[in-house]
Amino acid sequence: MRIREIQFEDNSQIESVIKTIFLELELPLTGTVYEDVETTRMFESYQENTAVYFIIEDHGIVKGGAGIKALKSEDASVCELQKMYLSSELRGKGYGEELMKMCLEAAKSMGYKHCYLETLTALKTAQQLYKKHGFKFLNNAMGNTGHSSCGLRMIKAL
Repeated sequence: MRIREIQFEDNSQIESVIKTIFLELELPLTGTVYEDVETTRMFESYQENTAVYFIIEDHGIVKGGAGIKALKSEDASVCELQKMYLSSELRGKGYGEELMKMCLEAAKSMGYKHCYLETLTALKTAQQLYKKHGFKFLNNAMGNTGHSSCGLRMIKAL
């Protein structure tokens, strides 16, 4: 396994990983990244200087990923942890931890002061990882993510 920045050729594989997870876990398909246009063109969506998306791959096969990007309609010092999903075979093996560390370090190096995220209430293990890394629950949404089905919001000072 190796973690690297996304390449154009990864688009269809990471889209498939994300959408497969939604179906596997019976997560809502509307108001989530499942219907987000960025999910179909991930490489293109992370080309700004203040954005990065990391891929986990195993011998050329994409198994998951996570990214950092400016939070839409919010102060420029706030980024969002986005589209952090791992295929079932990687969960519970420390890869989420490694992705989280890489994303938070990247966010700091890009000058962000806070990292925001939205998640689904069903993703309990993910919530534990976020809490472990210092994310705190918020009562209200920030920015304009378009993910109305994500009922939990969290933030962390960088």
